[in-house]
Parts: sequence; structure tokens; C-alpha cells
Amino acid sequence: MHKWRKKTMTPSPRVGGKVNAEPVTQPNYAAIDLGTNSCRLVIATPTPSSFRIVETFSKITRLGEGIINNNELSKAAIKRTVAALKVCAGVLAEYAPICKSRYVATAACRRALNCKPFLELVKRETGLNIEIISSKEESRLAVVGCIPLLSRNIKRVLVFDIGGGSTEISLARTTNSGNTFIEGYISLPYGVVTISEAFPSQDMTKLAYDTIIERTHKILSEFEERHHIKEAISNQEIQIIGTSGTVTVLGAVHLNLPRYNRSAVDGIAMSKQDVERTIAKIKRLGDEGRKKHPCIGAQKADLTMAGCAIIEALMSFWPISEITVADRGIREGILLDMMHTQRKRRFKPRYPFKRKRNNNFNNHHKGEKNNG
Repeated sequence: MHKWRKKTMTPSPRVGGKVNAEPVTQPNYAAIDLGTNSCRLVIATPTPSSFRIVETFSKITRLGEGIINNNELSKAAIKRTVAALKVCAGVLAEYAPICKSRYVATAACRRALNCKPFLELVKRETGLNIEIISSKEESRLAVVGCIPLLSRNIKRVLVFDIGGGSTEISLARTTNSGNTFIEGYISLPYGVVTISEAFPSQDMTKLAYDTIIERTHKILSEFEERHHIKEAISNQEIQIIGTSGTVTVLGAVHLNLPRYNRSAVDGIAMSKQDVERTIAKIKRLGDEGRKKHPCIGAQKADLTMAGCAIIEALMSFWPISEITVADRGIREGILLDMMHTQRKRRFKPRYPFKRKRNNNFNNHHKGEKNNG
């Protein structure tokens, strides 16, 4: 049984020269991202420009395992996921009261024909209300979560989020007033879990790898025609941010970390040459080598190759010279959404919402494993 830390209590200001005995607690906000591969929880309290992480929980559940066969969640996957969500419910109870929360599910639940009874079971067993979000909303939240990594000198950003069952790609723009809006998005109908199951060989064949790249290029063609991204990237007008387990694995392997370290990986820039060398290194490891690697491991060995194929497809389709690695995404987007909405109601109800960017954001997810 995991022992959870007690909530951090901040002493009240001194009253009459004495510290008030009554402890002051910051309001807790909570977000759950139930993906095709992982179940992730984060609890945080607001700060003037961002938030402070209080607690995290992340577990690989492979909810979407086998979904490509009959578009249904399997009994084994449901059992694993409900068990993980029970842990989430226990953590939430430990940190009650929760000021505001949002719990979302993505590609696997969008696709599954038996998702409704699954979510009803989750409600009965854990008390959690899980909301299925669209690919468009998933894209938006990923962008919002990555806003702290945006360069102040570049007004446009392309964020790609490689999930377990789909890959979301969003083009966003930051205005001079500091607002960020989505110009366009596209959802690739596959992610690392569905690819690894479609090509179940222990070590992905070159034919399978090249097939993913070719299919991705075809899907991206129409998106490129609408938004002319190639030219903008060539002119260094667009920052590229990648968020996913595969992207953070690339960062960790690139840095030769002895074990995964979020604060070392989140926010680093990898050149095209860095990415190519790192992917080549991961390929050379082979299936057994990836399973033994401290930053990949048995649970992600097959998924990493699938993710590398998607990254290679993006980098060969667009003239990308650098990728910013983000160990953040939907959960962080949910938190920032909720906290900014709360601030707007309390302090600036008559003015448009401006998202503040904060680059000192890397030291919060203490102790959390990189579960993709």
C-alpha cells in the first residue's frame, strides 16, 4: 500500500507577535487524464503565475489494449484501470477538500462501444465522474498545458501529443496581448498502443515503420495545404513542442540519464540531429535492450518504437530543426484552465483572460515516473 504524504500546511501570519495556531491551506485542484495507455492524476495549488504540484499518481493500465480487434474495452483492461482509479480516489480523499476538479478520458473511451457501462462501473466503484472529451478538446488542453514552455520571441507553436490511441497535432498562435488561440488541429487515428498491436512483432520491421511514416505523411498533406506550416517553420516562425511518453524517453536517452528525471528532461531543446541520433540509438538497442534500459523499461519497449515512427514522420514531413521536450500536457492544461477561470471570476471578471507564461516550472512533479 502506497503511503501518501500529508498535505503541506502553511502557518498563518503572526497575530500580535504570535503565530496563529490555525494552519492555512491553499485550495487543492485536481485533474485526471485517463488515456489509452496510462491513468494519471495530479493535485496542485495555485501560485501567482502558475501552480505548485502537491501530489501525483501515474499508472500504466493499457485501457485500450486489444481495442483494435472489436472496438471494445477488454475485461482485463477494465479491471486494471478501475484498480488504478481506486488509488486515485484514495489520494483525492487524502487531499480533500478539492476546490475544483476535472477528470477526462480520451481516445480509448471515444472509440469503445462499451465505454458507457465502463464509466458507470467506475462511478460505482470509485465515485469518480469521468468525462469523455473530443480530440479537439484534447488538442486544446495539450496546448494550454505546454504554454509555460512557449518562447517569448516566437508567436506560433505546433504541439504534437502522441497518445496511446491517437496523436493530436495543434497549431496555435500567441497574440501581442498574451492570449493564445488554436489556429487548427488534426488528429491522427493511431497512437503507440494501437500501432504496437497492429504490428505485434517484438522488434518492429522496417516495412511496418515505413508504413506508419507514409500513412502519416498522407494524413498531414491536407493540414499542410490549409495552414502552410512548412514555410513558417523554414522561416523560424513556429516553435515545435512534443509531449508524450515517447518524446520524454527521447529526452532522457539523449541526456544519458541513469534513470528518468522529469526536471532534467522537461523543457530541453533537441536539434534534428539530436533526435535522429537518439532514435538510431533506441533502434540499435533492440527489444531486449529497450526493456533493460532504465528510461524505457519492459512496459514501454514496444510503445517507444511506435512513437519514434510518428516522430520521424513529423520531422521528415516538415522541415523541423528543433523540438522542445515537454513532460506536461492534458493534466496541466486542465489545472491551468480551472485556476485561470477561478482567478478571472475573483479578480478580473470584466477583462479577457490572458495566459501567463512561466518558465520556472520544471521542479514540481517530484517522484513521478515517466509512464507515457
